Amino acid sequence: GWKAQVRLCQRYRRLAATGKPQPKVTTAIARELFGYAWDIARRVSPAIAG
Repeated sequence: GWKAQVRLCQRYRRLAATGKPQPKVTTAIARELFGYAWDIARRVSPAIAG
């Protein structure tokens, strides 16, 4: 949702502002985004399977 997008953008900017290496910042955001997508899939899958 929109809240997740705003949160990820803020997190990205905050991590980038600390001077962390770009690949590390991108990986951190990607992991969080993957977790968000995984949670959605986990909630939807039982409804489809059952």
